[in-house]
Amino acid sequence: MHFDLIDLRLVLNIAEAASITNGAARSGLALASASERLRDLERALGVRLFERQRRGVSPTSAGLALIHHARVVIRQLDEMSGELGQFAKGLRGRVRVLSNTAATLEFLPPRIGAFLSIHPTIDVEIEDRPSPDIVRAVAGGRADLGIVADVVDAAAELETVPFAEDRLVLVTPRDHAFAKRKRLAFRDVLDQDFVGLPTGSALQVYIDRQAARAGQRLKTRIRLSGFDAACKVVESGIGIAVVSKIAALRCKRSLAIAMVPLSDPWALRRLRICAKSFRALSAPARDLVAALRPGSA
Repeated sequence: MHFDLIDLRLVLNIAEAASITNGAARSGLALASASERLRDLERALGVRLFERQRRGVSPTSAGLALIHHARVVIRQLDEMSGELGQFAKGLRGRVRVLSNTAATLEFLPPRIGAFLSIHPTIDVEIEDRPSPDIVRAVAGGRADLGIVADVVDAAAELETVPFAEDRLVLVTPRDHAFAKRKRLAFRDVLDQDFVGLPTGSALQVYIDRQAARAGQRLKTRIRLSGFDAACKVVESGIGIAVVSKIAALRCKRSLAIAMVPLSDPWALRRLRICAKSFRALSAPARDLVAALRPGSA
């Protein structure tokens, strides 16, 4: 039976997006065209590949089997693209990376920018997810690489290598009562108003979980998508925030804010790159891992 590469990529994109509409958009296809391609493929195979649900789609057993083989085929094509170099200009490598918030906002951009500038035929897709979700997705073959905090046990299912160290700190207005403190325990600030990140973002889920463990719920007055925006609102006196230290140091140079270390052990997180098997990665994914590891710059 003949399989079209466009169809295989479409199936992968639909599975990753859990949506035919979003899968079509990722594939650069109109929804009507993508739907017709999917129907034709299911008709040719004689099986349903996805269960249509009220909120998106999920792969059937047959769909999971096709997704597995499609990933193998696409990975082999990416491998060929990387190894043949200039002889394979018509093929582009694509690496899907799931990352926690701190890595997505602070650590990845400069390294990814440098990597893409010297690899014009490789595309990288980055999505913010909580670390436990990343482990499950990479283990299930729904992403090539993940960047997770060491608070989750990825070693049992995945191979990991070091990436970066991320320390979480408290950011307050410069004239706040906490601003002169040398360090604070998270439980001692939970009665304050907070400036938070979007609900469901990896770091916000992590912070909310620490508050719940202390038996409280954060009083979040506003949610913003990014550390810089959060620090600007903190400066206005609306509330305090927990952000990555690297972001707090950068924002302190231009904003009237103070940075207070958190004494809690969970505030220090060592980030690691994970993969199901580094040796089995496509050439573009292996090149990306090499570029992301400490000391690679």
